[in-house]
Amino acid sequence: MSKSHHPNRLNMQAFAHEGVPIAETTPLQNMERLAYEAQAPSPDSAISWKASAELRPGGQAEDDVWLHLTASALVPLTCQRCMGTVDMPLEVNQWYRFVATEAIAMAQDDDSEEDLLVMEPQFDLLAVLEDELLMALPLVPMHGECPTPPVMQVGEEALAPLARNDGDDQRPGEKPNPFAALAQLKTKND
Repeated sequence: MSKSHHPNRLNMQAFAHEGVPIAETTPLQNMERLAYEAQAPSPDSAISWKASAELRPGGQAEDDVWLHLTASALVPLTCQRCMGTVDMPLEVNQWYRFVATEAIAMAQDDDSEEDLLVMEPQFDLLAVLEDELLMALPLVPMHGECPTPPVMQVGEEALAPLARNDGDDQRPGEKPNPFAALAQLKTKND
């Protein structure tokens, strides 16, 4: 890989002209924002990714630079049902077209199916990759079927002291009425 093809300082024009893809594996801990979302990632957790660029005829006198980015990773997250670790597969398969300025990107954004990026002298490909992986995270990570059943005791234990009432007509085996504690509080305040 030449110096102009370092993923953190990529010269997109040169990369597209050369036409040789970059394929690498990046340790998860090198992507700080994504690692922060992970639950105790192992030191060998990594993201496999590939980037290729090409020139396509554009509307101006010069060709447009296009970037294709693919990635896959298995990221350990916290299951929101059982609070254990769930390994979530993340996939990225995205095309980008580069434009000269932010104003052009804003003007063309609504009519473009592809994502638009502003051409920079040193493009940070790994930052865009990390952004895409963060957007691929599930809103609520969960196991399909939790390895251990979720424990719901906390809510019931918290309600039990509120529901106890010495004058309660509760029958044995019957669940306490959560509103009994409110009625008791109202009676005391009257």
